Amino acid sequence: MATGSQTPGAPPPPAGPPTQKVGDVMASFRPSRRFKTPSPTTSVTSLDFDDTGELALVARDDDTLQIYNCKEGKHAKELKSQKYGVHLARFSHHAQSIIYASTMVDDALRFLSSHDNSYIRYFKGHTDTVTSIALCPSSDTFLSCSRDNTVRLWNLSSPNYHGLLNLHAPYLAVYDPSATVIAVASPPTHSVLLYDVRNYDKPPFASFDLLELEQRFMGTQKADWTKLEFTNDGKSLVVATNGSGHFVLDAFSGDITHFCYRKAGSSGRLAPGATANGTRQPVGQGDVCVTPDGQYLLGGSSEDGLLVWDIAQPPAPNNILEPVEKLPGHGKAAVVGYNPRTNLLASADKDFLLWQPDSDLML
Repeated sequence: MATGSQTPGAPPPPAGPPTQKVGDVMASFRPSRRFKTPSPTTSVTSLDFDDTGELALVARDDDTLQIYNCKEGKHAKELKSQKYGVHLARFSHHAQSIIYASTMVDDALRFLSSHDNSYIRYFKGHTDTVTSIALCPSSDTFLSCSRDNTVRLWNLSSPNYHGLLNLHAPYLAVYDPSATVIAVASPPTHSVLLYDVRNYDKPPFASFDLLELEQRFMGTQKADWTKLEFTNDGKSLVVATNGSGHFVLDAFSGDITHFCYRKAGSSGRLAPGATANGTRQPVGQGDVCVTPDGQYLLGGSSEDGLLVWDIAQPPAPNNILEPVEKLPGHGKAAVVGYNPRTNLLASADKDFLLWQPDSDLML
């Protein structure tokens, strides 16, 4: 079981909703809790928060799920999935139930009750590794992507998928905040496709080709896409990479607004759809996240700590955006999340860290 320790001199965990704007506290974030993994070979592979922001859910490549109470800053529960493995773990809209992808035996998705560690349902259909899971913001439907070249639409109440898209390498997919648009990214084809949720079986209503942008900003560097995320206002779409930066696009036109540059490069995780080729390089879910107010992009790099980009700034003539802050941390931030309800950050590589504003550093 994971153990937690408070960083000396750090304030206690937040007891309630934030009173400050994100921008007022961003520069003062510091790690306040550190939960160490039991083995130096174990890595965190995914991170999620429940809708209330009270709980954080972590998947590790030792085939366990870890649940943390953010309000109390404590480890709450460990769930084991030794037979099937676990990755891309997500809370449903009911915090007592979790959906996740298998890493062994088969490629089914599993719906688990965290209350008694029993399976509620299996979702079978994929025939290769699942690379992305996205829950609808407003209902119990969800998407999954796979290396079997399909995107499948599901409902938590049924074991059978109710929608299917056959595409080339659709490794990432996400709903927009209004739950009316599905964005699907195919990294090998350098394209993002936008579908109307009500007419997902029709051709996409928009398609963004990023090949020219990749060549412009990264040259001959080989970089895979690691995450797809809308800002909460639905106006911007982030395409994260494991290269020298991330793309922030206008979600309506596909035009670039920012290339969030990171000099030190990637935190080193395998991208969705990539193969390990015999190495022990851990997988991830992308080492970036957008703050709930849509102003900042937070991300890891090959160095310790977190980088912060102010994506609310007007685009520069060359569209390159340098970090406005580098937040010191304990180890790399290979997986990153921002609590949806309170000013609390989470990051992980081997260990799992909870961050909060340090009042001594705030103006």
